[in-house]
Amino acid sequence: MVKLNRRSLLLQGGAAAAASLSVFPKVTSASVGQATLTTVSDGNLILPGDFIFEPMPQDGLKRVLADFGISHERLTPECNLALYRDGERTVLFDAGSGPDFMPTAGTVLESLNAVELAPEDITDVVFTHAHPDHIWGLIDEFDDPLFYNATYRMGRAEWDYWWDPDTVNTIGDARAAFAVGAKRRMEVIEDSVVFFEDGQEILPGIAAVSSPGHTPGHMSFELRNGSDSALVLGDAIGNHHVAFRKPDWISGADQNGDLAAATRAVLFDRIMSEQMQIVGFHLPEGGMGRVDRDAEGYVFLPGAA
Repeated sequence: MVKLNRRSLLLQGGAAAAASLSVFPKVTSASVGQATLTTVSDGNLILPGDFIFEPMPQDGLKRVLADFGISHERLTPECNLALYRDGERTVLFDAGSGPDFMPTAGTVLESLNAVELAPEDITDVVFTHAHPDHIWGLIDEFDDPLFYNATYRMGRAEWDYWWDPDTVNTIGDARAAFAVGAKRRMEVIEDSVVFFEDGQEILPGIAAVSSPGHTPGHMSFELRNGSDSALVLGDAIGNHHVAFRKPDWISGADQNGDLAAATRAVLFDRIMSEQMQIVGFHLPEGGMGRVDRDAEGYVFLPGAA
C-alpha cells in the first residue's frame, strides 16, 4: 500500500497539473561567491497586451515589438522565482501563483523537486511584493502555509498597503481581486511575518532595495557573497522588451507608472555601474542574466555568468 502524506499529496497534485499543461521545470543557476543563485519556474502568465502597452506611444511601440517579435495582442511572460542557498539558509524570493490564479502558472513545487528540494527545505520566503503571481502560492490546498518551516519576510510599506482595508476600494476594479487575495494570504502569516525596511540587511548577504512603483512598497534585493553580487528585481524591471528598450515609458502593469519609470532608471544605473547579475521575475530563459547597452537602449543578456 502506498502511504500518502501532506508532501506527497501536494507534489502529486502539482505534477498532475503540470503534466496536463506539458509544463517542464526550468532551472538556471549561477554562483554568487560561495553561494548558489538559482531560478525555479512557476510556469507562465497569459496577459492581454494592453495590460502593459495601453499607455505607451503606439507608433514607437510597434517598432519595438517588431524588433522583439512580440505580439501586441497577447503576452506569455515566464514566472521565475529566485532561490539563494549559502550553506546555512535556503531562501526563496516570492511564493508563486499557487493553483488559483492562472492554469499555466503555479508549478513551483515541480521546479523545486527538480533541484531536489521540498517545501520543508525552504528556510525563508522573502516577498518582493504582493501581486497574485508572487504571493498567492503562499498557502496550500489546506489553507496552511505551503513552506511550513520557513520564516516569511515582507517590506513594512508593502504589507501596510495590502493590509489597509481601503486598498480594495481604491486599487481599481481590475485589481480588486488582487487586494482580496493578498489579504487572505497575509492573514495566514499575520502573527509570524518579519518586516524590514529599505537598506536593511534582512539576512546575511541579503539587503533590501526599495524599488516602488509597480506596487507602493515593492522591494528588490541585493545579494553579496565575497566579491560577487546579484540583484533580484521582482517586477521592478518587468520585461525584456519595452522595459529595457524604453525604460522611461509608462507601463500599464505598474500601479504608479511615473514612479516605476523613475525606479527603473535608478536600477539600470546601479546594475550597469556595478556590472551586477540580475534575476527578473518575468524575464525570459529563466530570468537570470546581465545587462548591456546598445544604440537603442538597454539589452537583456540571458544566461548565468
